[in-house]
Amino acid sequence: MENEITSVLVESRIFMIREKQVMIDRDLAELYGVETKVINQAVKRNIARFPEEFRFQLTNQEMNELVTICDRFNSMKHSAVLPHVFTEQGVAMLSAVLHSPTAIQVSIRIMDAFVKLRHYVSSQIVKTDDKTELAEIRRLLLLHIDNCDKKFSEQENKINQIILVLNNLIDEPDTK
Repeated sequence: MENEITSVLVESRIFMIREKQVMIDRDLAELYGVETKVINQAVKRNIARFPEEFRFQLTNQEMNELVTICDRFNSMKHSAVLPHVFTEQGVAMLSAVLHSPTAIQVSIRIMDAFVKLRHYVSSQIVKTDDKTELAEIRRLLLLHIDNCDKKFSEQENKINQIILVLNNLIDEPDTK
């Protein structure tokens, strides 16, 4: 599992919401190889470990903004359930309540990505007043996420082209 989860994949799943770097519950579930409800059930069983600064639920507006900037969230557009997001501390706590070796390895990769993004953002910012700095952090993160999404879209297109060619080869009658 560890080899399949690249730093680019993890970094593309980190968003800036309420001036915090967070990951969406469905993205974490995908990375951990479980259903979203498994994560949310584990949290509910251990709710004291997840204060608001570790995990919070998105508002309708925040969810709509996510859907707008990221095509892979289109299915959330009509969902009645608002997703939860986890901060870096919340992701670390998840590894304590999801007891599988996979969860531990994935959490390590995610923590590395949070640290890497924090270092990247801090190295790119010229110190100014707080509002300007936060706007610059947001801009850099959105740019980085957009670049990652484009890379994944290109890869998905290439894979779809290969599948199409393979399907055509399978569907062609044998002329021998």
